[in-house]
Amino acid sequence: MTLSRRDFLLAMGAAAAAGLPVSDLRARSNPQINALYDIKKFGNVHLLHMTDCHAQLNPVHYREPSMNMGVGDAFGKMPHIVGDSLLKAVGVPAGSALAHAFSCLNFEEAASVYGRLGGFSHLKVLVDKFRSERPGALLLDGGDTWQGSGTALWTNGQDMVDACLLLGVDVMTAHWEMTLGADRVQQIVNSDFSGKVDFIAQNIKTFDFDEPVFDSFMVKEMNGVPVAIIGQAFPYTPIANPGYLIPDWSFGIREYELQQLVDRIRRRGINTVVLLSHNGMDVDLKLASRVTGIDAILGGHTHDGMPVPAIVPNQSGKTIVTNAGSNGKFLGVLDLSVTDGGVADFRYRLVPVFSQFLDADQEMEDLIERVRRPFKDKLLEPLAVTEGLLYRRGNFNGSFDQLILDALIDEFEADIAFSPGFRWGTTLLPQTTITMESLLEHTATTYSHSTLTEMTGDTIKSILEDVADNIFNPDPYYQQGGDMVRVGGMSYTIDPSAAMGSRISEMRLGRKLIEPSKNYRVAGWAPVNEVATGEPIWDLVARWLRNKKTVPVQVPNVPRIRNVSYNPGVTDRCG
Repeated sequence: MTLSRRDFLLAMGAAAAAGLPVSDLRARSNPQINALYDIKKFGNVHLLHMTDCHAQLNPVHYREPSMNMGVGDAFGKMPHIVGDSLLKAVGVPAGSALAHAFSCLNFEEAASVYGRLGGFSHLKVLVDKFRSERPGALLLDGGDTWQGSGTALWTNGQDMVDACLLLGVDVMTAHWEMTLGADRVQQIVNSDFSGKVDFIAQNIKTFDFDEPVFDSFMVKEMNGVPVAIIGQAFPYTPIANPGYLIPDWSFGIREYELQQLVDRIRRRGINTVVLLSHNGMDVDLKLASRVTGIDAILGGHTHDGMPVPAIVPNQSGKTIVTNAGSNGKFLGVLDLSVTDGGVADFRYRLVPVFSQFLDADQEMEDLIERVRRPFKDKLLEPLAVTEGLLYRRGNFNGSFDQLILDALIDEFEADIAFSPGFRWGTTLLPQTTITMESLLEHTATTYSHSTLTEMTGDTIKSILEDVADNIFNPDPYYQQGGDMVRVGGMSYTIDPSAAMGSRISEMRLGRKLIEPSKNYRVAGWAPVNEVATGEPIWDLVARWLRNKKTVPVQVPNVPRIRNVSYNPGVTDRCG
């Protein structure tokens, strides 16, 4: 159940902020742009929410998906609506600033007008502004913060820890943070964050004694109102990422235990309860329908920039469910009016961080410069020039993923290549230099080893079926990964509506069907099931790019899709 058009405008705060056409704007003083950031204080509980920045300290281009299909009950519902269908659903005019922030429509042209989004120095200016207007406001970080860049990899996350402390993060949960390893996570939580940031996760426990590893929740009194924030880390971390990095910790949704925790908090007389989640939007929607007593879920993981929240009914009331996008593009602002009886009303705004329309905080700029200085020459090394748009996000493939796949096939002389369905990764405009930094923004993990494996046709099909079920299982609780594994060198057909094990067919190399018992050379990277020692993927791709010098327009290898007629989660109008 989502907000009506009337409720959307109310939640947004003003019709002007819903996206007036401003395609000719250049100056930050324009009143139509200022309307995006002129959000009147409402109520007495104030929460600012960021998530999935993936270590992007500087402003970026980030193209929203042209394909984000929903299955089962999620078909045709947000966040599985893209392009024109999305703008129509939320009343945002095409060509507006918000249209560029929320959709991929006419991306190249719009990016030239509105510039880059995000950047911690601009985000800090926005956070400070809203905090000055909202006494006691809390800044919540939904995780995927310490990973996704070269500097985050080389400093073991320290660059992001320092930036978040300066930004003023109050509460945090996690996912990709765990790929730094359990010891490093504990070191940050117990040292850098001690007494400054509450690192919470009710669903991470020890394997041996089933005891909490971190605090499950925190309580903050705001303007006389006690507010409980519960943490929910990504439930499938040891499946989506290497379990050997966190060998003594168990994860899960833990729905029953979450309900018990909410009930205990409520019995203490705390009648405002918020879940800071990294479940992903579809999981949060199901969770909200089954767990009662949660007023709002501020979610992450699936990188969905939700222009409006979903309002989910359950046995004891309703829960507000949001997701604040990725890459530092957005800041969610949730204002609650809380009375003795609980949450009586709310206002919500997902605010785009347009870097050219916001000042930069000098202290944060200085920190970013200090972080980058030791690595600057390597980060800015030019590798090649791209003739076309390079992006990642989408159900099946992206043009930057295609570049990686082509490099793997060429360098390994492989028949087929697989690349993980990661959602993180920035966007490069045509005629842009591909630097080592931009390559690392798509590959920087602690386990980015390249691999070459002999696989039978049966094994290849099993892998594709398994990943497809992670994405298209109609039950969100069984959706355990990112997007579909990217595939190079072969074609295939997929039926998202089919049963598990029956979605993949017509696998071909050229015109020849892949034979079940025949072996094929399959290149890949970022294996999760073993400690690998292959060449780092960024070194392999960098070598390939240096030899290419110019990269032609990359056409993503996308499978044939069956039994999907009109789907508002697909558009072909992205630039």
